[in-house]
Amino acid sequence: MKIECYPVSVLPHQSRLFLDYVEGRETLSPFYPVAPFSGQALAADSPVTLERRRAIADLLAAQGKIYNYGDAARANLLQLRDGAAAVVTGQQVGLLGGPLLTLLKAATAIRLAQDLSALSREKGGKPHVPIFWMATEDHDFAEVDHVTVPSRHALHRLKLDGQPTPGVPVGGIAFDDSIRKVLETAAEYLGGTPLYEEMQCWYAPGQTMASAFGAMMARVFAPWGLIVIDAAGREAHRLGSAVLRDAIVRADELHAALAARDKELAARGYHAQVLVGVESSLLFLIDETGARLPLRRNGVNWKAGARGYTETELLQILEETPERISPNALLRPVFQDALLPTTAYIGGPAEIAYFAQSQVLYETLLGRTTPILPRLSATLIEPSVATLLAKHDVALPQILAASDDLAQRLAAAGNALDRELTELTAWMASLDEGLGSTAEVSASKMRYQMNRLRRLAANFQLQREQSLRRHADALKLALFPEKHPQERLIAGAYYLARYGEDVAQLLVDAADSNCPGHKAIWLT
Repeated sequence: MKIECYPVSVLPHQSRLFLDYVEGRETLSPFYPVAPFSGQALAADSPVTLERRRAIADLLAAQGKIYNYGDAARANLLQLRDGAAAVVTGQQVGLLGGPLLTLLKAATAIRLAQDLSALSREKGGKPHVPIFWMATEDHDFAEVDHVTVPSRHALHRLKLDGQPTPGVPVGGIAFDDSIRKVLETAAEYLGGTPLYEEMQCWYAPGQTMASAFGAMMARVFAPWGLIVIDAAGREAHRLGSAVLRDAIVRADELHAALAARDKELAARGYHAQVLVGVESSLLFLIDETGARLPLRRNGVNWKAGARGYTETELLQILEETPERISPNALLRPVFQDALLPTTAYIGGPAEIAYFAQSQVLYETLLGRTTPILPRLSATLIEPSVATLLAKHDVALPQILAASDDLAQRLAAAGNALDRELTELTAWMASLDEGLGSTAEVSASKMRYQMNRLRRLAANFQLQREQSLRRHADALKLALFPEKHPQERLIAGAYYLARYGEDVAQLLVDAADSNCPGHKAIWLT
């Protein structure tokens, strides 16, 4: 397996908070409990009780029947019930599995669980199992109703027709016949492969976004027993209701803690990732129409949409129908770790930046902070792309970087030279007429040479322009599509279908901590 390692900053548009955390070797206190690649101890034993652990294991086992768990996942569930710790990651339930980063998250959780289990065995400790938390309660359907696949010369966006009721949680949305059209289109790029054949079972009319996504993730990572959880239902919310209750009755205290944290971030030159306004809360409420609305508060009064609620009414909803109240992005990891015996959470850049705020909620509500570690960040290099990189002797950072071409640089240099020569010859002429004439002759020769360089560069570029442009476009399409990192745009299913199940093994192998940055991984 060929891998090249680059600093994570090679990817554009990263937040400074994320870069400082990932590239640092010292703990970025008070925002994060450990430095990501320092070898420091991970979370202490989880406070999840034996009773709750068994209840969660029962819930996961029931869901596993929906996702058709194999032997490895069932064995991991038994270990979880008996005391195993968990390495957790998660993502929205994207169409056809979503972008490549979804696979990278799962692979990182699996690899870390393997590594921690090996260390635990040496010390007589407990094993670790990988768990994937499906963000089924998110309600922005436009973020998950499409997926992008490449062909040789273009990108193709596969999208579900129609829109569900605005604001409904995406996990429960059932497919209608429009999913057949998506799969028919996908057949051109993914068809004729074992993965595509199975996709037709998962992504079928009557299935939901959650059931299809969960079945796909469980199947792709079946050899490692990846456990998939959908925590949107009543039982999960009942088990985590203490956190949701605290978010209601301790709203002022939590708001003050977040406001103080925002000031700490600002004092260090960072900015808050989630805006905490005067009326913000940490909760959403599903109203009578099924829409998920943010809960706002003004003193003791609460509001979702146009309707007002008292604290007593919200607590009654939580008691009778807990699934109607759900956490926002800052509270969700705390809610998650009130349910699961989490040793570490694997997150992407945005999640890691959010965590600097969530950390105060962890300490206030759970009395502990789960470490958050970066997922594998990678660009996959297909054989045809590798050939072009070698032909033109370029590396991934040169594709990702936005730089001027040769002609533009020479033009800028020539213009600067012309300005300098004009000022210099005028000054010399003011000193002596003869000196000025000599200066004009010399300046004319210099201008001639610069123009000659321009003509040479123009002719050279003209000769290579067509082939270079074609090759450059192909490289950008494959490695930096639409000026986005490949992992954030291209469907993971594309690589699984084209290169087979070995891709999952490749990603798990690559998700070690030997390269704390961005990896270019060659496919074969």
